[in-house]
Amino acid sequence: MALERDAIYANVRGLTRGLDVLRALNRMESGRATAQQLAQETGLHRTTVRRLLETLLAQGFVRRSESDDTFRLTLQVRTLSEGFTDDEWISTTAAPLMGELLQQVVWPSDLTTPDGDAMIIRETTHRFSPLSFHRAMVGRRLPMLLTASGRAYFANCTEPEQESIVAMLRSGAGGERQAALASDAQFVQNLVKRVRQDGFSTNHGDWSEQRNISAIAVPLRAGERVLGSLNVVYLSRALKPAEAEAKFVAPLAGIAGKIAAGLAGT
Repeated sequence: MALERDAIYANVRGLTRGLDVLRALNRMESGRATAQQLAQETGLHRTTVRRLLETLLAQGFVRRSESDDTFRLTLQVRTLSEGFTDDEWISTTAAPLMGELLQQVVWPSDLTTPDGDAMIIRETTHRFSPLSFHRAMVGRRLPMLLTASGRAYFANCTEPEQESIVAMLRSGAGGERQAALASDAQFVQNLVKRVRQDGFSTNHGDWSEQRNISAIAVPLRAGERVLGSLNVVYLSRALKPAEAEAKFVAPLAGIAGKIAAGLAGT
């Protein structure tokens, strides 16, 4: 009986090795590695590592570069943590401060986090703002390259994550327009450069579903990690872009800084 129990609960060596490869790839400073580099990092034979990488590639957890035969993680690895959530920071730290932002700017704001090829609204002040034009916003998905929220996150996340997002959008996951934008290397480069230089992102009716709506957003950080973005949304006819920037950028940056400080203290 003891032997049978041991056999049932014996470690699955292939799974253990696959997880070792994922961990090693996650530790790579550049976010990418060759099979040989991963073999050196894990102590596994190169052939074994290559076989594991091919399996992870087939399952969508890694992506292979066509130019230098390196591998990198994809956003699919996020699905491995669906049973774990650190969302408490949204309700305990961010939500009260979003109320403070509402008092300052009156217009509604949304807190968004990445969800594959889009940003998903996790918290909002739409239901409290007298200037709100929508109420049911939580759970709504915002296009990554067409909205201020998506642009703020995309421009500030890591290069490997940017490349994974671009790859998904190029495949058509976010619609034809985003596929075209993601395929335009100059557009992507200029977007990242502009948002990082400005410290905020904007959209002025760029999303066809919200032609009359504009927004300004800033990234939300926890140390060096970008968690999501925080925006202020307003009617395009109510404010010119320059006026909106003058009114909203400083309050947004201030609240984002307070959220970061609150997270650092937890």
